[in-house]
Amino acid sequence: MEPVLFYGVPGGCSLASIIALEWLGQPYKLCRIEMLEQPWPPTFTRFNPRMKTPALRLGGGGASLTESAAILQHIGGRGIKQGLGFRQGTLEFDRLAEMLSYLTTDFFAAFAPLWKSYEGQGLSEERKQQMRADGLELVRHEFGHVERMLGERSWLLGGEAPTVADAYLFAVSRWADYHRLFDTQALFPAIHRHAERVGSSPAGRFALEIEEGRNVRGGGAFRGHVTLDELAGRLVA
Repeated sequence: MEPVLFYGVPGGCSLASIIALEWLGQPYKLCRIEMLEQPWPPTFTRFNPRMKTPALRLGGGGASLTESAAILQHIGGRGIKQGLGFRQGTLEFDRLAEMLSYLTTDFFAAFAPLWKSYEGQGLSEERKQQMRADGLELVRHEFGHVERMLGERSWLLGGEAPTVADAYLFAVSRWADYHRLFDTQALFPAIHRHAERVGSSPAGRFALEIEEGRNVRGGGAFRGHVTLDELAGRLVA
């Protein structure tokens, strides 16, 4: 069967993998995980024992991949012709791996204090405010780094087409607006232009509408949603 991407809502970084799959244009299905519904369905442990999204169930009854960097590298390897990834052993492949490593570690982690403050379980108001201030400082620092990398480029690696790294940058950078940290357009215009470019693309619009729960078709590769119970019933995890 087609690969199945498990994606988390609302606001999950797994949005990047949906965009990348749309750019790839090869058949795939989606399985929706409502992250705010606790506890998560225990069936999901058969696909990711760590109970996190995204996860990608490979086609043909294969194993599952977890972690955004690995999933996006996999999609990029299937999309070399489209420029989503590069052949292993080339400098371009290494640069993409370098970019994904940075985005899924330092850039992603900058938001951690903000999410902890947002959840706020057992935290005093003073502690929440301190964590928010810490998060703001970290995010501003990492946004500054990405802003300098982008410069006048359209895409992170400077090519004429986006790579899977561009999908991830879009998915995570939008969290600055979610947390109302600053005016991205005014302070980080290159990141703002990048977000506008990805978000207004057919793949970006499709992924955002999927996240909102709308019934959309995408570019033709999307083969619909499947439930966890359906998957568990016919696949060996």
